[in-house]
Amino acid sequence: MQNRFRKLRSSKAIRELVREVRLSKDGLVQPFFLVEGKGQKQPIPSMPGIYRYSADLIVPAVERFVKAGGKSGLFFGITDKKDARASGSYDPSGVVQRGIRAIKKHFPEFVVVTDVCLCAYTDHGHCGIIHNKKIDNDKSLPVLARMAVSHAEAGADIVAPSDMMDFRVGAIREGLEKNGFHDTILLSYAVKYASSFYGPFREAAHSAPGFGDRKTYQMDFANLRESLKEASQDVAEGADIVMVKPALAYLDIVREVKNQFNVPIAAYNVSGEFAMVKAAAERGWIDEKRIVLESVTSMIRAGCDLVITYHAKDIARWIQE
Repeated sequence: MQNRFRKLRSSKAIRELVREVRLSKDGLVQPFFLVEGKGQKQPIPSMPGIYRYSADLIVPAVERFVKAGGKSGLFFGITDKKDARASGSYDPSGVVQRGIRAIKKHFPEFVVVTDVCLCAYTDHGHCGIIHNKKIDNDKSLPVLARMAVSHAEAGADIVAPSDMMDFRVGAIREGLEKNGFHDTILLSYAVKYASSFYGPFREAAHSAPGFGDRKTYQMDFANLRESLKEASQDVAEGADIVMVKPALAYLDIVREVKNQFNVPIAAYNVSGEFAMVKAAAERGWIDEKRIVLESVTSMIRAGCDLVITYHAKDIARWIQE
């Protein structure tokens, strides 16, 4: 006799009873943007509901997320102090460093993750230091390590290098260890593709490159096996968590990385993915809540242990409801 599989779908309660993947707010990370000045809450037109906050207003923004059930945030800095050496990236009084201290003062248990990259701090907008008109991998490493250490000094729980320079995980891990930050977690953007889904973020972070593109360091979106080499090297250098970015168009990569490595796997549900959902929902073409819950569940199903998403606050609220 053949099985009647529909028996396990016969009611909402039964479907929930046997559900294979359960979405939890514990694994959601909400991105935040920090800017210079005071009293700043700047809307980002291509990302409805997402704002840039000055350090004095970031605490109320985090509080709203915490009240919805959120526990973790990823913080990006946007500074007016840009130069060729990205010196603002490791300034103890920099925009991210001030923001971290403010958050930890009010929410000591909130998990602060910081993006470690030079693109928002260089006057040319690339993720590394320029030398002889090229992005110099090895000259970028000490700056990235210094930036990560400054974030740890300010109170960051997790530092997340997104630059895609070779050997930067090892350089950052060495810098953290030398400065006594043995317990600081390192989340590597190990598998970061040169993607067209990043467009709204570059508006949000004012981080578009001043010349050329990032295809000499971010990965070719046609490649799968390369992702395993990248993740393998980062784990060997000391990454505690590895990330795949973007998420939705790369769920096959998430599954391959999950199958290969015994570390937590993250994915970044990026700005372009967020903006497309928002634009379609505003036009009444889709049900935003249902689309978001289905999409993020697919990321967990593919193998994600945590998901960085601009929908995190809404999802946490929906789960609580």
